[in-house]
Amino acid sequence: MDMNFKNKLKFALLIMAMSLLISSCSGEKAAEPILLETFTKNSVTVSIYLETMQDGQDALVAHFVPPEDAHLYSKDIPRNGVDGLGRPTLLELTPNSQMQAAGELSESSPAQIPEFEPKELLIYPVGMVTLTLPVTLPAGSNWVEDEISITFMACTDRGCKPPVENEVITVRIPPQG
Repeated sequence: MDMNFKNKLKFALLIMAMSLLISSCSGEKAAEPILLETFTKNSVTVSIYLETMQDGQDALVAHFVPPEDAHLYSKDIPRNGVDGLGRPTLLELTPNSQMQAAGELSESSPAQIPEFEPKELLIYPVGMVTLTLPVTLPAGSNWVEDEISITFMACTDRGCKPPVENEVITVRIPPQG
Protein backbone atom coordinates (compact mmCIF):
# COMPACT_ATOMS: atom_id res chain seq x y z
CA MET A 1 0.00 0.00 0.00
CA ASP A 2 1.27 3.47 -0.91
CA MET A 3 2.86 5.29 2.11
CA ASN A 4 1.18 8.58 1.17
CA PHE A 5 -2.22 6.84 1.21
CA LYS A 6 -1.41 5.23 4.58
CA ASN A 7 -0.50 8.63 6.04
CA LYS A 8 -3.73 10.18 4.72
CA LEU A 9 -5.78 7.34 6.14
CA LYS A 10 -4.03 7.59 9.53
CA PHE A 11 -4.71 11.34 9.55
CA ALA A 12 -8.41 10.87 8.74
CA LEU A 13 -8.73 8.21 11.46
CA LEU A 14 -6.94 10.48 13.95
CA ILE A 15 -9.38 13.31 13.18
CA MET A 16 -12.32 10.95 13.67
CA ALA A 17 -10.89 9.65 16.98
CA MET A 18 -10.34 13.21 18.23
CA SER A 19 -13.91 14.12 17.28
CA LEU A 20 -15.21 11.10 19.20
CA LEU A 21 -13.10 12.03 22.23
CA ILE A 22 -14.39 15.60 22.20
CA SER A 23 -18.01 14.46 21.92
CA SER A 24 -17.55 11.96 24.77
CA CYS A 25 -16.16 14.73 26.99
CA SER A 26 -19.26 16.86 26.44
CA GLY A 27 -21.34 14.67 28.74
CA GLU A 28 -23.63 13.52 25.93
CA LYS A 29 -23.19 10.05 24.53
CA ALA A 30 -23.15 10.08 20.73
CA ALA A 31 -23.52 6.95 18.63
CA GLU A 32 -20.38 5.59 17.01
CA PRO A 33 -19.98 6.91 13.43
CA ILE A 34 -20.62 4.30 10.74
CA LEU A 35 -18.08 4.16 7.93
CA LEU A 36 -20.15 3.91 4.75
CA GLU A 37 -17.39 4.06 2.13
CA THR A 38 -13.79 5.03 1.61
CA PHE A 39 -12.00 5.37 -1.73
CA THR A 40 -9.24 7.26 -3.50
CA LYS A 41 -9.76 8.84 -6.89
CA ASN A 42 -7.52 11.33 -8.71
CA SER A 43 -5.21 11.44 -5.65
CA VAL A 44 -7.97 12.45 -3.18
CA THR A 45 -9.01 10.02 -0.43
CA VAL A 46 -12.69 10.32 0.48
CA SER A 47 -14.16 8.73 3.62
CA ILE A 48 -17.92 8.93 4.09
CA TYR A 49 -19.58 8.35 7.47
CA LEU A 50 -23.07 8.37 8.91
CA GLU A 51 -22.95 10.15 12.26
CA THR A 52 -25.46 11.13 14.90
CA MET A 53 -24.59 14.66 15.91
CA GLN A 54 -24.77 15.88 19.53
CA ASP A 55 -28.23 17.33 18.93
CA GLY A 56 -29.46 13.89 17.79
CA GLN A 57 -29.58 14.81 14.08
CA ASP A 58 -28.23 12.20 11.67
CA ALA A 59 -25.71 13.48 9.14
CA LEU A 60 -23.56 12.31 6.28
CA VAL A 61 -19.98 13.40 6.90
CA ALA A 62 -17.34 13.23 4.16
CA HIS A 63 -13.62 13.78 4.75
CA PHE A 64 -11.78 14.80 1.55
CA VAL A 65 -8.00 14.34 1.91
CA PRO A 66 -6.05 15.72 -1.09
CA PRO A 67 -2.29 15.32 -1.61
CA GLU A 68 -0.35 17.30 0.99
CA ASP A 69 0.32 20.30 -1.27
CA ALA A 70 -3.12 20.42 -2.92
CA HIS A 71 -6.26 22.41 -2.27
CA LEU A 72 -9.91 21.73 -3.03
CA TYR A 73 -12.49 24.24 -4.22
CA SER A 74 -15.34 25.74 -2.19
CA LYS A 75 -18.72 24.02 -2.11
CA ASP A 76 -20.14 27.39 -3.14
CA ILE A 77 -18.49 27.87 -6.55
CA PRO A 78 -20.61 27.08 -9.65
CA ARG A 79 -20.85 23.41 -10.74
CA ASN A 80 -18.77 24.14 -13.85
CA GLY A 81 -16.27 26.25 -11.96
CA VAL A 82 -15.47 29.87 -12.69
CA ASP A 83 -14.71 30.48 -16.37
CA GLY A 84 -14.41 26.67 -16.61
CA LEU A 85 -11.76 26.49 -13.87
CA GLY A 86 -12.20 24.37 -10.73
CA ARG A 87 -15.12 22.28 -9.51
CA PRO A 88 -16.99 22.58 -6.21
CA THR A 89 -16.42 20.07 -3.41
CA LEU A 90 -19.86 18.52 -2.87
CA LEU A 91 -21.61 15.80 -0.89
CA GLU A 92 -25.16 15.34 -2.20
CA LEU A 93 -28.09 12.96 -2.21
CA THR A 94 -29.02 11.58 -5.63
CA PRO A 95 -32.60 11.84 -6.96
CA ASN A 96 -32.90 8.09 -6.15
CA SER A 97 -31.77 8.48 -2.54
CA GLN A 98 -34.07 7.20 0.18
CA MET A 99 -32.53 9.67 2.63
CA GLN A 100 -33.81 13.24 2.69
CA ALA A 101 -31.71 16.35 3.29
CA ALA A 102 -32.58 17.86 6.68
CA GLY A 103 -30.45 21.00 6.43
CA GLU A 104 -27.73 22.75 4.48
CA LEU A 105 -24.33 21.37 3.53
CA SER A 106 -21.66 22.80 5.86
CA GLU A 107 -17.87 22.88 5.66
CA SER A 108 -15.13 22.35 8.25
CA SER A 109 -13.32 25.56 7.37
CA PRO A 110 -14.34 28.60 5.37
CA ALA A 111 -13.16 28.99 1.81
CA GLN A 112 -10.63 31.69 1.00
CA ILE A 113 -10.09 34.12 -1.84
CA PRO A 114 -7.14 32.78 -3.85
CA GLU A 115 -3.95 34.70 -4.56
CA PHE A 116 -4.51 34.05 -8.27
CA GLU A 117 -7.19 35.01 -10.80
CA PRO A 118 -10.11 34.62 -10.98
CA LYS A 119 -10.68 35.79 -7.40
CA GLU A 120 -14.23 34.31 -7.45
CA LEU A 121 -12.69 30.82 -7.57
CA LEU A 122 -12.85 30.28 -3.80
CA ILE A 123 -10.54 27.58 -2.40
CA TYR A 124 -10.17 25.73 0.89
CA PRO A 125 -6.84 25.87 2.71
CA VAL A 126 -4.42 23.09 1.74
CA GLY A 127 -5.32 19.87 3.55
CA MET A 128 -8.37 17.90 4.57
CA VAL A 129 -11.86 19.34 4.10
CA THR A 130 -14.91 17.90 5.87
CA LEU A 131 -18.42 18.41 4.56
CA THR A 132 -21.50 17.63 6.66
CA LEU A 133 -25.03 17.13 5.33
CA PRO A 134 -27.86 16.66 7.88
CA VAL A 135 -30.18 13.87 6.71
CA THR A 136 -33.34 12.04 7.66
CA LEU A 137 -32.96 8.28 7.36
CA PRO A 138 -35.67 6.18 5.73
CA ALA A 139 -38.36 4.57 7.88
CA GLY A 140 -38.44 0.82 8.25
CA SER A 141 -36.65 -1.85 10.18
CA ASN A 142 -33.95 -2.98 7.72
CA TRP A 143 -30.72 -1.56 6.39
CA VAL A 144 -31.06 -0.45 2.76
CA GLU A 145 -28.79 0.35 -0.16
CA ASP A 146 -28.83 4.03 -1.00
CA GLU A 147 -26.97 6.50 -3.21
CA ILE A 148 -25.01 9.66 -2.63
CA SER A 149 -23.05 11.81 -5.06
CA ILE A 150 -19.55 13.27 -4.68
CA THR A 151 -17.87 16.06 -6.66
CA PHE A 152 -14.36 17.49 -6.15
CA MET A 153 -11.19 18.66 -7.87
CA ALA A 154 -7.69 18.88 -6.38
CA CYS A 155 -5.10 21.38 -7.60
CA THR A 156 -1.60 22.51 -6.70
CA ASP A 157 0.38 25.46 -7.99
CA ARG A 158 1.77 23.03 -10.62
CA GLY A 159 -1.56 21.84 -12.03
CA CYS A 160 -4.82 20.06 -11.38
CA LYS A 161 -6.05 16.49 -11.30
CA PRO A 162 -9.07 15.74 -13.49
CA PRO A 163 -12.32 16.59 -11.69
CA VAL A 164 -14.55 13.92 -10.16
CA GLU A 165 -18.08 15.06 -11.00
CA ASN A 166 -21.34 13.63 -9.69
CA GLU A 167 -19.69 10.31 -8.80
CA VAL A 168 -22.51 8.10 -7.54
CA ILE A 169 -21.55 6.05 -4.50
CA THR A 170 -23.73 3.18 -3.31
CA VAL A 171 -23.85 2.90 0.49
CA ARG A 172 -25.70 0.72 2.96
CA ILE A 173 -27.59 2.71 5.61
CA PRO A 174 -29.65 1.83 8.69
CA PRO A 175 -33.30 2.81 9.16
CA GLN A 176 -34.38 5.66 11.47
CA GLY A 177 -33.75 5.07 15.15
